[in-house]
Amino acid sequence: MESNKKTLKISFSTQKGGVGKSTMTTLLASVLHYRLGFNVMVLDCDFPQHSLTGMRERDKKTIMENDYHKRAAMKQFHAINKKAYPIFKCRAESALEKASEYISESVVKPDIVFFDLPGTANTKGVLTTLKSMDFIFSPITADRLVVESALSFTKAFLGLPNHGGGSTEQEMWLFWNQVDGREKTGLYDTYQNVIKELNLSVMATKIMDSKRFRKETDGTESYVFRSSLLPADMQLLKSTKMDLFVSEFLRIIHL
Repeated sequence: MESNKKTLKISFSTQKGGVGKSTMTTLLASVLHYRLGFNVMVLDCDFPQHSLTGMRERDKKTIMENDYHKRAAMKQFHAINKKAYPIFKCRAESALEKASEYISESVVKPDIVFFDLPGTANTKGVLTTLKSMDFIFSPITADRLVVESALSFTKAFLGLPNHGGGSTEQEMWLFWNQVDGREKTGLYDTYQNVIKELNLSVMATKIMDSKRFRKETDGTESYVFRSSLLPADMQLLKSTKMDLFVSEFLRIIHL
């Protein structure tokens, strides 16, 4: 990426828990930073649990204690000669200031800052921060409550006035996550038609469900999937269609 390009602010945001926003943030950040040559920064604003900060600490412990992951980390470091992407803990209301401060002080300017925000819009600072994103990606699952919640929030959010400081060319994209291959496609077709009628954008790639999304890399496994220090194994990215998602994601954000 050219040095004169601006740093993109991106958030995986949803008003329903358990549909994968923090997992997607980690998977994307790790693939982009460690495998595709982009420079990434993550702001963990999901107070009070700060799940990504906790994951980074567990990832460090796993690499120290597991030979497979230790070898993978050493091989990666020698191949890319690059530090792990930073994860900073903060509150939603101070996230933009924290990002700006880091970017201005960085020798290597990040291409993307991911903001992992609380799942409730009434948390202080969430709506203001979301309005300042260049891109918002919102995971949805084939569950009536999840879809209705996502669509009503998306329409309301897009209708909010921009009180300065926000991104005037902001794009918001829905995407299907945790897709069960056995589910009838008619269900998705029905929802797709509703989304189209509302004039909302939805990504073409559907991410397939896998128990690995709910399991961090740990000391018992000889593969990498959800980790903040290593990118997911390619075969696992392909089996979940995450590889296709990453390609579509990069086309949308023009990187």
